[in-house]
Amino acid sequence: MNRRKLLFSLGVLGAGSLSARLGFPRLARSAPPDAPLSAEAQALVAKAWEGVDPARMVDSHVHLVGLGTDGTGCYVNPRTNQPLLHPISFAKFSIYRHAAGVEDDEHSDRQYRERLLSLIKTPPMRGRALVLAFDYLHDEQGKPRPELSEFHTPNDYVLKVAQENPEHVLPGASIHPYRPDAVDELERVAALGARTVKWLPNAMGINPGSPRCDAFYRKMAELKMPLHTHAGEEQAVEAEEAQALGNPLYLRRALDAGVKVVVAHAASLGTSEDLDKPGTHVSNFELWLRLMEEQRSTGLLYADFSAMTQYNRCKEPLRQLLMREDLHSRLVHGSDYPLPAINALIRTGTLEDLGYITSDERRVLNELDRHNPLLFDFTLKRTLAVRQDGKTYRFPASAFMLPEGLLRGM
Repeated sequence: MNRRKLLFSLGVLGAGSLSARLGFPRLARSAPPDAPLSAEAQALVAKAWEGVDPARMVDSHVHLVGLGTDGTGCYVNPRTNQPLLHPISFAKFSIYRHAAGVEDDEHSDRQYRERLLSLIKTPPMRGRALVLAFDYLHDEQGKPRPELSEFHTPNDYVLKVAQENPEHVLPGASIHPYRPDAVDELERVAALGARTVKWLPNAMGINPGSPRCDAFYRKMAELKMPLHTHAGEEQAVEAEEAQALGNPLYLRRALDAGVKVVVAHAASLGTSEDLDKPGTHVSNFELWLRLMEEQRSTGLLYADFSAMTQYNRCKEPLRQLLMREDLHSRLVHGSDYPLPAINALIRTGTLEDLGYITSDERRVLNELDRHNPLLFDFTLKRTLAVRQDGKTYRFPASAFMLPEGLLRGM
């Protein structure tokens, strides 16, 4: 096991995995708010909404996860429920479960879904969520490998949730391009209203730079279906060869095919081989910045800034994103729910220490955090600031409104 990941997980758990299985309020929040928002909190939320049109506000990175109860077809790898054989996987998933409001495994999928919908629908939260499916890892022959997959959320489940909640949910499909039926499935979900395709190459076994993706890319471009893909290091993956699949420069192939691409988290973790200088390694964030500056990316390449406030991303990558005003029109808001509900990942004390928020703002944001993690995530990102050389840099209101034409049919 990767020593750094082991130490991280143990640090998150603190009191141990069996206790985490029951859920620690200090690690994650799932209970509904126990009091109305204070006047200060209401004022900060109102300020956050200034200039943001709720009709165009979309949280572009929301996960729908389940155990397969109530006929959803969802799947989570069994090792997450094996504390003796896989204590770290067990403990981490227990925290995720608690953060998502799941208390009864027999009805886990319904509880997860209802908790998510309540967070989206309850004022003063507004806008819509792009809820994402997640395909199995497939091998080189295009065969699904559940035993190697972290989790699976079927396209039809996400489409159903969106159809039942059209004012609040947009459906994002997930299709592994090595599947023999990949193009057919893409056409099918597009006809049913899917707005994007979600990939996590490191965890799904996809090389975005492979010729095997070409037919899929051609159909995506034809259908005007964008690709929302992770790039950079993925901490749920152990193998270094899998991490190599997160190289942002592999996405050149999709761009050259005319596919619009949204890079999750602005590729802000880890390093990859510089394909322009083989044998050297560069931070994935720098490779993403290079890709953004290439002619092929004009009008096609974007990034969501979900998870950028997490303790392991909030230093230089977040500071650069705030200050690079030339990139702000190509940034897309996303929460990476349920991660904003995990205290150990987003630490307002660290953000205050780094100068992004004031102590008064931190106090009010902590109140919002206890009230609604999606509202907290949105307001926090609207509040962040870098003050340098007499100028203040923030994410503009436009970064929280969906760029026209980015999602299919919108």
